[in-house]
Amino acid sequence: MTREEKAQIIEELSEKFANNAHFYITDAGGFTVEQINNFRRLCFKSGIEYKVYKNTLIRKALEKQEGTDYSPLFNALHGFSGVLFSKEAGNLPAKVIKEFRLKLEGKPVLKAASINSDLFIGDENLTMLSELKSKNELIGDVIALLQSPAKNVISALQSGKSTVAGLVKALEERGSK
Repeated sequence: MTREEKAQIIEELSEKFANNAHFYITDAGGFTVEQINNFRRLCFKSGIEYKVYKNTLIRKALEKQEGTDYSPLFNALHGFSGVLFSKEAGNLPAKVIKEFRLKLEGKPVLKAASINSDLFIGDENLTMLSELKSKNELIGDVIALLQSPAKNVISALQSGKSTVAGLVKALEERGSK
């Protein structure tokens, strides 16, 4: 690979890091061609881009990023490194890795992840990352919590206690439970 080709890959990879708030670096060493193709297919179906890069190219692309210090990730850059990019949800790549592991135990191994510039290093973070709620899930939870008091008032009104005193009493009974 010539210097110009390397510089072009570093530039493209740097743009991908800048344009994707979430990325994971994995070690899928020891995969057969069929296994790596199956993993790529699963990533594609989930809306995740997966590509293998040389560690030095990943490092140089991360060094070009402004505003975030990715140097803690550099120790994880050894062996076979593949990068998963996700624009939508920060937990989606972790879920895909866990799903693929059900078929092939222990592979791929999570080396590191960056979710909104927060760094997670090591495979022990995979379960926690897969259980993170996405932004849409959190918004849904907040809306459900906000709707709960209104549902209590509506159900009290519909229960036939149309007087204000009956409504206050119904709410008081629900609050003491």
